[in-house]
Amino acid sequence: MDMTGSTVLITGASRGIGAAAARAFAAAGANVALAARSGDAVADLAKELGADRALAIPCDVSRYWELAAAVDACVQTFGGLDVLINNAGVIEPISHLADSDPEAWDQVIDINLKGVFHGMRAAMPVMIKAGGGSILTISSGAAHNPTEAWSHYNASKAGAAMLTRCIDLEARDKGIRAIGLSPGTVATEMQREIKSSGINPVSKLDWSDHIPPEWPAKALLWMCGPGGDDHLGGEISLRDEEIRRAVGLSG
Repeated sequence: MDMTGSTVLITGASRGIGAAAARAFAAAGANVALAARSGDAVADLAKELGADRALAIPCDVSRYWELAAAVDACVQTFGGLDVLINNAGVIEPISHLADSDPEAWDQVIDINLKGVFHGMRAAMPVMIKAGGGSILTISSGAAHNPTEAWSHYNASKAGAAMLTRCIDLEARDKGIRAIGLSPGTVATEMQREIKSSGINPVSKLDWSDHIPPEWPAKALLWMCGPGGDDHLGGEISLRDEEIRRAVGLSG
């Protein structure tokens, strides 16, 4: 997949899937805008990828104006925005619903759901004006099945999946390609947090059961090409062996 000349904005780009995606898209020739609350981490990653091709943007996705400013920075620096990857997400604090802290529960919704909406809302007018673009959102099996002590995460991911469907209904004819990616369990810091909770079967998985973040990064790149066209408005799962083969993944 040749992304030369394209501009990609990635939220949650400081580590995990976001950082792996930044490296994958940069290697494919894209300009990459790296948005995350950890300004130092994205600055280091931008330096690694090259100052002429990477832009570090300290950004809290729960605040719309910060994502709107990130989109503006893409336009001003690189001339436009072709791909938005809604990757930023949190799962802490893990707790049963009856014991949950309402403010902490709200904060997860602010990041995982409202943060996705903020990115979509900020990016779509720019993309539509330019004739189209791709909006890829990291989904989860948790969007479709309840998980013990994850009510905030389940609800937020289900809402984000519906936002993808809404975009497809409203803007496919305007050139917007909206697709979700459910990667399965990935070897990231989030899995360490899940493991330490000791709650539900996911926390019992061995580290070797998780796929590397480079796999969903490669899938996101593939989704920007013709392979993603059959899944517009829907969701691609890396648990699907046919998808893994199509993307070029093994194991």
